[in-house]
Amino acid sequence: MNDASAPQGRTESAIAFLRELIAAQVKGEAAVQAAIAARLAQAGCTVAQTEYDPAKVPVKGEIDAANGTTGLRSAVVGTLEGQGDLPSLLIFAHPDGEPVTDADQWTHDAFAGEIDGGRLYGWGVADDLAGCAAAVLAVEAAAASGQPMGRVVFASTPSKRYARGVAALLHDGLRADAALYLHPAESGVGMREIKALASGHVEFKITIKGQAPDTTEPGQTAFSHLAANPVNKAFLIHAALMDLAEARAKRVRQPQMEARVGRATNLHISRLQCGEMRKFSRIHDECIMGGALSFPPGETLAEICAEVEAAVAKAAQSDDWLRDNPPRVDWLTGVTGAHVPEDHPLYQVTARAVSEVTGEAPYVNVMHTSSDIRNPPVEADIPCVAFGCLCGDLSQNEKRDEWIDVADFQRMVDVTTQVVTDWCRGRHP
Repeated sequence: MNDASAPQGRTESAIAFLRELIAAQVKGEAAVQAAIAARLAQAGCTVAQTEYDPAKVPVKGEIDAANGTTGLRSAVVGTLEGQGDLPSLLIFAHPDGEPVTDADQWTHDAFAGEIDGGRLYGWGVADDLAGCAAAVLAVEAAAASGQPMGRVVFASTPSKRYARGVAALLHDGLRADAALYLHPAESGVGMREIKALASGHVEFKITIKGQAPDTTEPGQTAFSHLAANPVNKAFLIHAALMDLAEARAKRVRQPQMEARVGRATNLHISRLQCGEMRKFSRIHDECIMGGALSFPPGETLAEICAEVEAAVAKAAQSDDWLRDNPPRVDWLTGVTGAHVPEDHPLYQVTARAVSEVTGEAPYVNVMHTSSDIRNPPVEADIPCVAFGCLCGDLSQNEKRDEWIDVADFQRMVDVTTQVVTDWCRGRHP
């Protein structure tokens, strides 16, 4: 990677703004959004603040998991008007971080943006204040260039805990010719990768009924053969789902994913709950299985749900008890996948910028399931890619001392700036 540093003053200015956002979190998300709005206004953007209710955002290509979300949220949108005959670009990132807990356990001040060993530390800096800062700095550079460009929009939109900010704006009619999602790279690769493919993902719960034996004895083991043990029935359902997983792995194809991990789709059961500890002589009346399924772009949630339900129903038909007491499948959360091919102009513009700034050709991270890059294509048919600087120890992963790599953050800003100017000037391959 090319380590030629940016001019010192420009780097210091970028770090200063990032520190401003980190410090603002002590006052809450509204303070972060206010700092972003002020910088966008200074850059010459038209700035609008939109309130929305996540629970009322229409769902498209998604299982509605926002029903339990309460309260209004606010998105900040800065628009740099350009020429209508040139391509437009939507950039988005999220200002909301994890709830602040145990900040006093950090080695570094969680709200000071301390730099140590080339890393900048701060609460939410990698998730996703660095994305917000890079977007604002790129918009500022585009505005200062004086070059003719198409419209540039940066949307600072809440995302965590089903906030669905960018989806709300897209449903309200926000449009562009392409979109860019900025978020530090959680894969540990940094600016050497581009997220251009995101698998769909769905999580489910299966409730399996059972029946204790007809006895008043406190110990039921001697009567077990007279019971309908839901654990035994769960094994039948599990076997059917594993058969489905293998059949799908042979049938469903996505070459890039297969080259990376050997298959394009997967299914696992990660939770089995039944009974109580220390009551092992009892047969209980219910067993709950929890699982998840990943699937490549091109498949729909409706198709996936139908396949799982059919496999469960077929297994139930093979068992006398389950035939009369069919398991119930509940869909908890799910999103559709998205893909921008490497021959698409947006990918090529982005890859060129990464190559020229870093000195290395990027590659596609094909294993980033449920990425927010899905929102623009699924909700509004807008192609979208993502990238971000090297980071680690994210608070959302219950780590401490969340950080980003300072040099890679500057490269992130430079790549974003080049993508904005090249795309919006129509400099497409």
